[in-house]
Amino acid sequence: MKGEIEINVIGGGLAGVEAARAISNAGLHARLYEMRPAVTTPAHATGLLGELVCSNSLKSDVEGTASGLLKAEMRLLGSAVLDAAEKHRVPAGSALAVDRTAFAEELTATVESDPNIELVREEVVEIPDGTTVVATGPLTSGRFAEALHETLGTEQLYFYDAIAPVIEAGSIDMGAAFPAARYDKGEGDYVNCPLNAEEYRAFVGELAAAETAELKDFEEGLFFEGCVPIEELARRGLDTLRFGPFKPVGLVDPQTGERPYAVVQLRAEDAAGNYLGMVGCQTRLKYAEQERVFRMVPALANARFIRLGSAHRNTYVNGPTCLAPTLEALRRPGFFVAGQLTGVEGYVESAATGIIAGTNAARVTAGRRPIYPPADTMIGSLLRYVTTGRHDAFVPANASYGIMPPAPPEHKGKQAKAKYRRKTGLASLEIWLAGVKQE
Repeated sequence: MKGEIEINVIGGGLAGVEAARAISNAGLHARLYEMRPAVTTPAHATGLLGELVCSNSLKSDVEGTASGLLKAEMRLLGSAVLDAAEKHRVPAGSALAVDRTAFAEELTATVESDPNIELVREEVVEIPDGTTVVATGPLTSGRFAEALHETLGTEQLYFYDAIAPVIEAGSIDMGAAFPAARYDKGEGDYVNCPLNAEEYRAFVGELAAAETAELKDFEEGLFFEGCVPIEELARRGLDTLRFGPFKPVGLVDPQTGERPYAVVQLRAEDAAGNYLGMVGCQTRLKYAEQERVFRMVPALANARFIRLGSAHRNTYVNGPTCLAPTLEALRRPGFFVAGQLTGVEGYVESAATGIIAGTNAARVTAGRRPIYPPADTMIGSLLRYVTTGRHDAFVPANASYGIMPPAPPEHKGKQAKAKYRRKTGLASLEIWLAGVKQE
């Protein structure tokens, strides 16, 4: 690639990989910087690109869901992340979940084998010259975060995120658990650990009273609502978990022939099913407390924890004050931000912004105008939310129908509205893509 015009991509997570691949697909060259494994973060464990640090699920793949629509749009855009996910999918009912290691290895191999991408294993501490995509993620190092916010001319925002424990499958008492997916969607894709009313109340009581680990500069209430620690949910009320992540609906315990009072679900973390993640059990309890409290679940009495839960601070920018819907910085042309730094929340959402940022970095480098999808697509709605929303009350957002334009009044009911949005969103994106290709 010597002598070629190169575009800098900083950060080798999902957004960074998508950005680099979009640049490559445009026939240009990307220099992708990743500081791991030499410099690590509080959440990563390897030097692999696209390492998933929280759940191994990329959420629902059902057509009628907002997440399903986002994935369908990304497939039209040629998502490298979804290609890898399909290759290394693990059973998870209607959700798209992956073997963490195989998935990250696939993305790493994809980048390393691409002749248009140069992978540079070093930490970037200053903003480079030239066209640049910053996709350093929510765990952006302090020094680079300061340089980023100075360049953008905006305040630094943040929230706290939590990770759930992972258990060795062989240590689970299957005599006190049963395999099943809710409403039989899947072939026993989850291991379900039931709790009766007495067991549940005792568990919630201990969970709410357990000792939590202190976080530097922690401020109460700054957890993203989709990742609130399980102990915080327990403190909101006795039935919060039973109507939340422990809800037993759609499940029948084969030992009793009845629906459990509450259930802790475990989902495969690898293709072989040797490791299982605790669904919805993200936590910041002290390690000893995690083992003590979670072993109160009968099926987990002798559980061996491969990874315990933890919490970390996630940084993002105030997009409405500094970014255009193209994800280009208002104060610096040719400078793009992608991933969770933009204020989107979630793996797939982050990857989607990487596609747009990388595409636009390539277009600007080639002397063309930056672009973004129409408002009636899920990706277009996400971009508008994180760049044109209220700057004085800006909070991260997942893909949801609530951020899209309302469906016409003749489409009544949740399913009818979802069907309309999917049909019009995909049609609109296809028309937009056809127009872009003709430019």
